Amino acid sequence: MHELDTIFSPESLAVIGASATPGKVGHDIFRNILRGEYTGVLYPVNPGAKSVLSVKAYPTVLDIPGQVDMAMIILPPKYALEAVGQCIEKGVKGLVIVSAGFREVGGEGREVEDKIVDMCRESGVRLIGPNCLGVINPVSSASLNASFATRMPEPGNISFISQSGALCTSVLDVAADRQFGFSKFISIGNKADVDELDLLEYLHQDPDTDVILMYIEELRRGAEFIQKVKEITSGPRRTPILAIKSGRTTAGASAASSHTGSLAGSEAVYDAIFEQSGIIRVDSINDLFDFAGVFTYKQQSRLGKVTRKLPAGNRVAIVTNAGGPGIVATDMTVSSGLQLAKFSDETIETLDSHLPSTANLNNPVDIIGDAAQERYEHALQAVIRDEGVDGAVVILTPQSMTNALATAEAVVKVARESTKPVICCFMGVVDVSKGVQYLQEQGYPVFRFPENAAKAFGVLYRFSKWINRQQLAEFTQDNDRQEAERIIRECLDQGKTSLGELDGLRLLQCYGFDVLPTELASSALKAGELAEGMGFPVVMKIVSPQILHKSDAGGVVVNVGDKQEAEQAFDTIMANAREYDSEATLEGVLVQKMAEKGQEVILGLNRYPIFGPLLMFGLGGIFVEVFKDVSFRLAPVGRNEARRMVRGIKGYKMLTGFRGQEKADVEKIEKLLVGLSDMALHHPQIQEMDINPLMVHAQGKGATVADCRIILEDVK
Repeated sequence: MHELDTIFSPESLAVIGASATPGKVGHDIFRNILRGEYTGVLYPVNPGAKSVLSVKAYPTVLDIPGQVDMAMIILPPKYALEAVGQCIEKGVKGLVIVSAGFREVGGEGREVEDKIVDMCRESGVRLIGPNCLGVINPVSSASLNASFATRMPEPGNISFISQSGALCTSVLDVAADRQFGFSKFISIGNKADVDELDLLEYLHQDPDTDVILMYIEELRRGAEFIQKVKEITSGPRRTPILAIKSGRTTAGASAASSHTGSLAGSEAVYDAIFEQSGIIRVDSINDLFDFAGVFTYKQQSRLGKVTRKLPAGNRVAIVTNAGGPGIVATDMTVSSGLQLAKFSDETIETLDSHLPSTANLNNPVDIIGDAAQERYEHALQAVIRDEGVDGAVVILTPQSMTNALATAEAVVKVARESTKPVICCFMGVVDVSKGVQYLQEQGYPVFRFPENAAKAFGVLYRFSKWINRQQLAEFTQDNDRQEAERIIRECLDQGKTSLGELDGLRLLQCYGFDVLPTELASSALKAGELAEGMGFPVVMKIVSPQILHKSDAGGVVVNVGDKQEAEQAFDTIMANAREYDSEATLEGVLVQKMAEKGQEVILGLNRYPIFGPLLMFGLGGIFVEVFKDVSFRLAPVGRNEARRMVRGIKGYKMLTGFRGQEKADVEKIEKLLVGLSDMALHHPQIQEMDINPLMVHAQGKGATVADCRIILEDVK
């Protein structure tokens, strides 16, 4: 028995604050539990009432004669604290506090919530809330509506977790209209104790839950959340998780001093969490239910084993009786990461034998408006058997000769014999209703519009791709952590918190980064000597704690070709810097050997409270500012995550020998991202970092740091 079973399937339940007055929360919650035909024993607790809705009331939970597994508390914070103490004394193991006025209002409310949490943890009591709607378990063995939502949903195999109580009531209403059932429905409120991760782990083990939906406002766990949720979405019993995250905004990120910081923001953190853990992020409640439906789509084998139907690839066949919807589905298929399957000659020959001469035999297959169920059956059977097809979308528009029910029966007949997913779009409401009802009863996904069907198939493919991802052997890293710590301590002791190339390159070398010969010149004569010693060409850059963006200050000269040119460049750079910021401290000019040609990329990190270091990768140089084509991951990042990170940018083709260019050393980039992850975890003093550009050379020839910027903070 799981510890949260005492909350979701209690054999006895006390409602502390139950009221005999209609309209009060304590009355409505107690009434909802009664109306829901709760299968356990129910006790109202109210010192001022003899009974509530004809059920004998008790002054306190301690006065209840029998065992109490779970208590709902509907009292102001001050009285809730006392009630929690009594519940612990009584031996209650699960609590749901519905009342508001706790952490969310601050001050005394926050203090009371903290005390309640301490009491519960010391006693091994689990708590949901406070400031929540409650919990619902429609499964017949419990039939528990312990909430102030008047609607008891139908039982089903979808669980829903929400941080917003108000959203819960809307979702229940939408679910009823769309005939969705739930196995568990939870409003978590302030998450004083039980949070999303606790519930995800519980629901993953719940035999009644096949899909988990979430509404998230904020998470309080980072790396631990990613690791545990990854096991849920890709472990032995894979459970898909779909999430809406409120507040898609990067407000405040622009104040950061690095490219990584300015591009990151809170949404980049959440996108990284979802990407790394296998959670599918959606944009709307409508999408949430659309996509949940395709994940409940299962098939029973001849041996009785039930498995979820997932596409092996992204090649989709479309069968339609109308050209327009087929074109819409085609467009949305491509934009959803799918592609139209190309049929074999044998498939086209088969289609030709069953379809009229006016039909289109290529994908999308247009079987013409007068198509009866037999035509649908033959066309679907032909395309679904094609080895080059991973699944199908069937579109039906109601014509005068269309039999929606018979067509639905034909689709199900074919789909049952295939391991490939078949998703339907029966356009309309009244004329197709019998067919839609039949498909739903048989457990087959059906949509009203072709774009929804195609998007849902795309999400199904994303999950399939996630669980079937390859796992390469991890890199072996040879880092000099001790030397890096010495360099950081030395800089901080000298008051340096903004590091340029001189110190930054030394630090990066400790984690496997190749750097260029770099020296500081304090005079034009010295600059010429250093450049000559390195060998031309060189690049020269201003060194000043106040001038972070050197190019903006005219503080960079590239391709310096001889000693005289180096001396002149020194004077020019110093003059430009003085004009740019007359108050700036000018330490001199950096002379650096020019890197060999390569593709410019950027690596970076930005550290966040709770979540830790967020790593960034993208095309570097000016591209990062113009296109902002970057991907993010939270540390720790291993080889496989680094690989997906590099391939996650739109400009990845630039690294693969695009249009005759040499292939870049992508494996070296991946290895350096792992090194950057290690550095971020080992050294919490590093707050921000840009390695921009990192010059990536041809395949097998490595990469060289051309410029870097590191922000430190002493965190003794």
